[in-house]
Amino acid sequence: MRRLRRCLQHWMIRSLGYWNLRNSRVCGKSGTQGALTGVGLSIGYPLALKGSPAGLSVMSAAPGGPAEKAGIVSGDVILAIDDTSAQDMDIYDAADRLQGPEGSSIDLTILSGADTRHVVLKRERYTLNPVRSRMCEIPGSEDSSKIGYIKLTTFNQNAAGSVKEAIKKLRENNVKAFVLDLRNNSGGLFPEGIEIAKIWMDKGVIVYICDSRGVRDIYEADGASTIAASEPLVVLVNKGTASASEILAGALKDNKRAVVYGEPTYGKGKIQSVFALSDGSGLAVTVARYETPAHTDIDKVGVTPDRPLPASFPTDEDGFCSCLRDPASCNLNAARLFARS
Repeated sequence: MRRLRRCLQHWMIRSLGYWNLRNSRVCGKSGTQGALTGVGLSIGYPLALKGSPAGLSVMSAAPGGPAEKAGIVSGDVILAIDDTSAQDMDIYDAADRLQGPEGSSIDLTILSGADTRHVVLKRERYTLNPVRSRMCEIPGSEDSSKIGYIKLTTFNQNAAGSVKEAIKKLRENNVKAFVLDLRNNSGGLFPEGIEIAKIWMDKGVIVYICDSRGVRDIYEADGASTIAASEPLVVLVNKGTASASEILAGALKDNKRAVVYGEPTYGKGKIQSVFALSDGSGLAVTVARYETPAHTDIDKVGVTPDRPLPASFPTDEDGFCSCLRDPASCNLNAARLFARS
């Protein structure tokens, strides 16, 4: 009888969209306050190129973090985490594995170029800057071809302010167009996503909150926080773009504020309430969902880009600038990038 009861409970939990949080408590609150306890790695899915190694790509290593101290750099590939292969590992699973209690250790198998090595890192608490930016100048071009590249890696409490600061600094260099890179950004604080949308939009719906009865809440841009509503804007997404990133990309796309490049995003559009259980675990109950301004249900579908990106398109600011200087290397030049049709 007890076994039957457990089976029935398991079926009801799955039917209602619940999930167990016993193994997610450490990760649940990490990062949104601008600090993380982990190894200081930003990871993403590898480029879909023939012959690419199977694993997870290192997008960046936090300055002064454990990974950087160990010599792990952008472009390295994580082949395994604590003897578990990363070949088919979901990016959320990998993020959970990389984080953990301060002072605990983790064993990574890293591919650097043609060399494979094992690295044991001790987790530390470090500050996470969510934004990296660069002014990309095309040789021989006018000021109108100076492009500002902004890489947003997460939506912590510093995200909106950091994006504003990046825009202001890039404008000091006479930047006239922007690229907002949301690839492998798995989300974070919902309010920061709304505030960043307001930076780029002076009007229009940002997102609908819907439940079984229909639209419950509407978030809109009112112009009060807008500082960059007129410059040409391109948004880059991939299958690692999730949650708040999808809300932002969907808002900019549906309002015709930006051209979105890449591949369909992750599809994480559920809103869940967490209920603590007596054994220390919890249940997350799906209570609502996100819909884009065009009423696209984000969950499990994601945001479909306007155009694909070449498979060889770079994933960091240095590579992006190099691509614009040598369009043949990535099959995309600045004129095509910002073209509306």
